[in-house]
Amino acid sequence: MNEAEKYFKGRGAQIKPANPFLKNEYGQFFVEGIDALEEPARITQVFLEHSKRALSKNSSPDLPWSYSVNPYQGCEHGCAYCYARLTHEYWGFGAGIDFESKLIVKEKIAHTLEKEFRKPSYTPASLMLSGNTDCYQPLEKKYKLTRSILELALKYRNPVGIITKNALILRDLDLLQELAALHLVHVFVSITTLDEALRRRMEPRTSHSERKIDILSQLSQAKIPCGLMMAPIIPDINDQEIPEILKRAAEAGALTAHYTVVRLNGRIAEVFEDWVRKNFPDRADKVLNKIRSLHAGNLSDSEWTRRFTGEGPYAQSIHQLFRLMRQKYFANKQMPAYDSSLFRRSGQAGLFD
Repeated sequence: MNEAEKYFKGRGAQIKPANPFLKNEYGQFFVEGIDALEEPARITQVFLEHSKRALSKNSSPDLPWSYSVNPYQGCEHGCAYCYARLTHEYWGFGAGIDFESKLIVKEKIAHTLEKEFRKPSYTPASLMLSGNTDCYQPLEKKYKLTRSILELALKYRNPVGIITKNALILRDLDLLQELAALHLVHVFVSITTLDEALRRRMEPRTSHSERKIDILSQLSQAKIPCGLMMAPIIPDINDQEIPEILKRAAEAGALTAHYTVVRLNGRIAEVFEDWVRKNFPDRADKVLNKIRSLHAGNLSDSEWTRRFTGEGPYAQSIHQLFRLMRQKYFANKQMPAYDSSLFRRSGQAGLFD
């Protein structure tokens, strides 16, 4: 089998790194002693989960939300760089192919969330959909868990933020418009590249590059406050696209723009290095060395604040370019503030609503 035949099209990860929390692992083993990635990696499997809690409290000072709600674990989008891959290991799966092919659906999450809204101890605060994996990944078309959560946010008047790279969000324009009229929603569209060939290799099951610009345009036209998230910026892969992406996003109606630099914690480093060597063998070492230059010689970084922006001369050059482009294209624009004062613990309108 040649190298081209070994590549799993439609998947970002091409390997199945071992889960450090498991003593045993499964796979296909040949008498010659050569391990092979099993064919079922092409198949998406769904596992149903009934979580006791819907809200995950944020303790990080560099994230602008209090809680996140994650209706899905694992993500079929298959982004090769995704920081959330590591969380799949806590479910007994791997950070590679498993993350995008063995997906967990929390089918009762809306019911659980409503019970948490009703608790006297709950303080109204912004919820992020999703702080971990994309709430509009392809499974949402069938399960509609994100839509159910938005219905609850509207019913209880609780602020909600969304980050996505899937045009399926446009299905819920009706709810988003109602939330926006009450200053209860912010939407960020994640755009890492406008190069469609790169997009197909790096994040194979996300929406088309131009379609992501269209998402911003339609949200803006519907008066839903939206912004750009360019995450992550990867040296010699998409860093040269910063000016054009910010320009196009602003023209489409985005009100603000933010970024993070790539960081490859744990087994994500194995997944990404395998990906970059197979897709860009001519510059793989250069890419990896530049990533190390962002993180004091390492591929990973877990320090709050620094983990998102990196440090050193190359990190500064990214920051300066992004700041200048934001000043150029987003001057006098900003996201409206959330209104947490409207929260209704009973979920019902009061006398003066």
